[in-house]
Amino acid sequence: MSYIVGLTGGIGSGKSTIARLFEKYNIAIIDADIVAREVVTKGSPLLDQIVEKFGSQVLLENGELDREALRQIIFNHKENTEWLNNLLHPAIRQEMLRQLEQANSPYVLWVVPLLIENNLTEFCNRVLVIDVLPEIQLERASKRDSNKVELIKNIMKAQVSREKRLSFADDIIENNLPLSENSKNLDKQVDELHHLYLSLAKHFKK
Repeated sequence: MSYIVGLTGGIGSGKSTIARLFEKYNIAIIDADIVAREVVTKGSPLLDQIVEKFGSQVLLENGELDREALRQIIFNHKENTEWLNNLLHPAIRQEMLRQLEQANSPYVLWVVPLLIENNLTEFCNRVLVIDVLPEIQLERASKRDSNKVELIKNIMKAQVSREKRLSFADDIIENNLPLSENSKNLDKQVDELHHLYLSLAKHFKK
């Protein structure tokens, strides 16, 4: 198995943006959000169970899962959140671990929003936290996909605190500035981390 770098951060922190900067180094990237979509594709047993639970209101016209509709339902009802987590998390974890096992780049970047919340740090050799101020999280996430402020606040409450997340960090990228202002700085940080991870991975394999 490759050296595993777990990348995490709260909603609106810019995890996907940072992960894309690593892509140019031809590093395997396993994204929990992508895997989460894969396990509930149209016709999958898990999607059938979700529809049975919440009705066709969680489906788009093409029969795919309407993630926004589902998000609105679960984050306002704790029991629904727990039910969905119990259904999806084992399947998502199993698929992610399968992909980690098959990764063959010097190190693999494992992008998981709930890396800490779901006790997945035990599978990581190193943890990279994308840090951002809570008010900027709220601003970014509410602009993205026209999400409602109250919904974003509920999601933030469901995630670990900024302080706890940082306590798990081996490496930190601060991402408070807009990408247009911070592009070169982020490129430089990612380049430095890439070479650090290559070095650590080489030592790890010895």
